[in-house]
Amino acid sequence: MPDKLFNGAFELQLGALCYRKSDDCDLEILLITSRGTGRWIIPKGWPMNKKKPHEAARIEAFEEAGVVGRVHKKPVGRYIYLKWLNTGRVAPCVVDVFQIEVTRTEQKFKETGQRKVAWFSRDKAARLVREVELKSLIATFRVGE
Repeated sequence: MPDKLFNGAFELQLGALCYRKSDDCDLEILLITSRGTGRWIIPKGWPMNKKKPHEAARIEAFEEAGVVGRVHKKPVGRYIYLKWLNTGRVAPCVVDVFQIEVTRTEQKFKETGQRKVAWFSRDKAARLVREVELKSLIATFRVGE
């Protein structure tokens, strides 16, 4: 499979690390399931024409999880993962991750019923995701200004 993996440059995706403060003043992290494998991930997607990266991350978070909130313009980190495309090609992706402080959630959104959406403690969210760099990003995440 190395010929499939290393046949081009990394693709860029934009992700949203959505959080809220829980009653005990700790942070809760929102995770969603992927549509294909059902593994726990953060909302993410491809760059959008005429949208800044942080705006695209905010839109993906709403479309995939129904969250609305304040997005920061600078990424809080990045991680790499392998995306299986419909063509059978494997695309190595770099995901720039933007934090979103969630102010409300909608019950109806574009991908309602296609994914599970759940809130977890920071530690549990870090344990649930597969990508090592994303685990680290979640485990060490601190709210930025």
